[in-house]
Amino acid sequence: MKILLSNDDGFFAPGINTLFDYLSKIAEVTTVAPDRNRSGASNSLTLDKPIRVNETERGFYSVTGTPTDCVHLGTHHIMPEAPDMVVAGINTGANLGDDTLYSGTVAAAMEGRALGYPAVAISLVGHNCQHYVTAAKVAIDIIKGLKDHAMEKNRVLNINVPDVPYDELKGIRLTRLGNRHRADTIIPDKDPKGRPIYWLGPLPEGQDIGEGTDFHAVMNGYVSVTPINVDLTAYNSFDELEGFLETIKS
Repeated sequence: MKILLSNDDGFFAPGINTLFDYLSKIAEVTTVAPDRNRSGASNSLTLDKPIRVNETERGFYSVTGTPTDCVHLGTHHIMPEAPDMVVAGINTGANLGDDTLYSGTVAAAMEGRALGYPAVAISLVGHNCQHYVTAAKVAIDIIKGLKDHAMEKNRVLNINVPDVPYDELKGIRLTRLGNRHRADTIIPDKDPKGRPIYWLGPLPEGQDIGEGTDFHAVMNGYVSVTPINVDLTAYNSFDELEGFLETIKS
């Protein structure tokens, strides 16, 4: 099995290094990751400057671009053969609910799926993450299972793991995305010359966190597995919008 491994925290992050160690026991792993923290990069591409690639001491490929850049380079130029799967993570911190819209880790998995490869994103949920081995073991469990249970072509699995020892996990839950409060997290400040600057502050707390959501599962000690569609088309809105558009044409 050939796996392309990437993330958004950077090639040096503890999560991707731990996951590489565990994945290497079951697969041939090529790691292509950003040269610095690119959290929040979402699906962005580098279009305004050239991208450089350097090979590190561990054999990882360090890229001066986004997670999406990394997946493109990995699949088309770095790996001698196409991967059997794209794996993104282990992200330091949650990718729950609407976090998935901004996450570079989830974007790396989405890009892999868009290019035609099965893909999963895995994150460790905690404020001072310690148990990366737990998330790595969960990733191995799920990836082994996927070898015999192929996902639909339009699906990515978004996996969030509580930051606890592996033996303390209560199980795995199939979940939907919750969402966070629509809070203002902007922190105004001033630079040394007195000019206004702004920081994006901590993520707001969850709002839609009831039973069945990814938030609820993780808060109660379960691994959350949420299938995400790469195709964003809202097919169930076709009938409603078709009638509306007919009124405009007339």
